[in-house]
Amino acid sequence: MLEFLLALLTTATVATLLVPLLRPRLAATDRLDNDTAVYRDQLAEVERERAAGTLPDSDAAAARTEIERRLLAAAERDLALGARSSSSASWHRFLTPALCLVIPLFALGLYLQLGQPGLPAAPFIARPAAPPSPDAAPAPTVAETIAAARARLAAQPDDPDALSALGEALTAEADGVVTPPARDAFRRALDRNPDDPRAMFYLGLHEAQSGDAKAALERWRALEQRSPPQAPWLPALRAEMQRVARAAGLPVPQSPTPPASPGTASPAPGMPNPTPDQMQAMQGLTPEQRQQAIRGMVEGLDARLRAAPPGRVEDRDAWLRLANARRVLGENDKAVEAYARADAIAALAPAQLVDWAEAHVRQIKPGAAPGPEAVAVLERLEKAEPRNALALFYLGAAAFAQGDKAAAARRWKTLLALLPADAPIRAMLEGKIREAEGAVK
Repeated sequence: MLEFLLALLTTATVATLLVPLLRPRLAATDRLDNDTAVYRDQLAEVERERAAGTLPDSDAAAARTEIERRLLAAAERDLALGARSSSSASWHRFLTPALCLVIPLFALGLYLQLGQPGLPAAPFIARPAAPPSPDAAPAPTVAETIAAARARLAAQPDDPDALSALGEALTAEADGVVTPPARDAFRRALDRNPDDPRAMFYLGLHEAQSGDAKAALERWRALEQRSPPQAPWLPALRAEMQRVARAAGLPVPQSPTPPASPGTASPAPGMPNPTPDQMQAMQGLTPEQRQQAIRGMVEGLDARLRAAPPGRVEDRDAWLRLANARRVLGENDKAVEAYARADAIAALAPAQLVDWAEAHVRQIKPGAAPGPEAVAVLERLEKAEPRNALALFYLGAAAFAQGDKAAAARRWKTLLALLPADAPIRAMLEGKIREAEGAVK
């Protein structure tokens, strides 16, 4: 009975939609005029940026040439479409209504013949996950992704998701360099959606590649604050912020920490716990003096632990406090040593392994792979948490550097499957996977 009610509703809906199709059509809007208006705006934007000095003359000339090429292509396409539509408009008018009637009727007949209308529904979560088919279609190439994004923009010029996808694909095509066309796409996407994570990440990357590390770090800090606490890309984003800041000689940014209660001057989490007298004395200090006092407590804890007999069980928590304090202060090499001291007394828990691994990762130079000590910690983290994004990414980088391209691709594919569709590092990760798989072949 239900299937017949659905068929009746479908027939009524299709009939309603067919009414305007059977009437004489209004004159179609000239698509060439719309394209011309869009490209004219783009040319004006290029000229404004060139006049303001934000776009070099060479890049402006290249952008103008590309826009003019697209304008010529649009004119040719409009002529071809006009010729075809004039010769086939009469029978096209009836083709769509005919298909709208035939296809639902055919589908209903096929379902009644082969389907099982009385079978109860099975929740998706209860169904076993189907293994990937070896005959599945391969992932689209960068060129295909660019073409698809441009096709979407031709239909909807204000689609921010298509703009971000186009910018991401253009960046992947340029081996990770955010080119002027990609930057333009990301800016337009951000104008339409100020919270677009891909646009924020890649515009920050463009600023870093252009030498403006301060602007890149400010943009990435805003992205970090807007991201969900469990966003899988946060560890990699924070590591990137650490490397860019260190390479530019800027203060190393730290992860956000909960604000202290009003009227208090407590140190950041992980710092040695001051005594009540020390807390009272810190109330009247300036921020710089307070930072010096905190650093003095850290150094005092370090000296006390080093003077004590090594390996004492009662000192393990103190070594962990010292390690966390060093990490908050940006002294990652000293944090790594303190974590190792605590681990030598008793093996660290997975959450502590994450902090230890981050301290290692923050010392990696841009483009370099993790060293043997970092790999050992990351492998322990991967064993404890097989889906940990930090371990998957950097162990993949280590495997790639050692020549094991298959292991690198396997880990990066696992990480890619964990990332949401709008994760800002997806394009970069897909490029690394293609590079690793190409090397295997």
